[in-house]
Amino acid sequence: MTGPLSNYKIVLASNSPRRKQMLGELGVNFEIRVPIDSDESYPSDMNPHDIPEYLAGKKAAGLIPGLKESEILVTADTIVVLDDQIMNKPTDATDAFRMLRELSGKKHEVITGVCISDKSKSRSFKSVTDVYFKDLTDEEIQYYIDNFKPFDKAGAYGIQEWIGFIAVRRIEGSYFNVVGLPVQKLYEELCNFTNS
Repeated sequence: MTGPLSNYKIVLASNSPRRKQMLGELGVNFEIRVPIDSDESYPSDMNPHDIPEYLAGKKAAGLIPGLKESEILVTADTIVVLDDQIMNKPTDATDAFRMLRELSGKKHEVITGVCISDKSKSRSFKSVTDVYFKDLTDEEIQYYIDNFKPFDKAGAYGIQEWIGFIAVRRIEGSYFNVVGLPVQKLYEELCNFTNS
């Protein structure tokens, strides 16, 4: 890649194949480095809108000391919020069914917090997308769970899968944020980060 990021290697601290794919399609030089500490706890009184940035910062803390001079670390965390309630990854099929039943016919928010760090500084930002679901039948929900097993996804769904094709009436904000990484905003922030 040419431009402001050509002299840097991006270190993506994520196991997510979706984040890996999106970052790769940005055309940046990057590698995956998964954080050892997967503690995703946060203060119980924290505003849901602040949690993803907080968790992204926690993921970054353990990896920053190992960064080289030309490396920039990117950590991210995505949550789904319905009526101020956080919908984490489902524990099993029953939990996934409950979540999708609750999302049915309603608007929810998908919030991704991203932390960008090098050896000497860190910056974070968040992206918020409103997603509107149609009313889902029990059969549609069950079909999706049986065939796509969305147990690694916040809110029990992936917008890029079958459920996104049939359930999402509209979105307000970044589509890629709902997939798991607001790549347009990330690119902008990375360029600003390297110029500061």
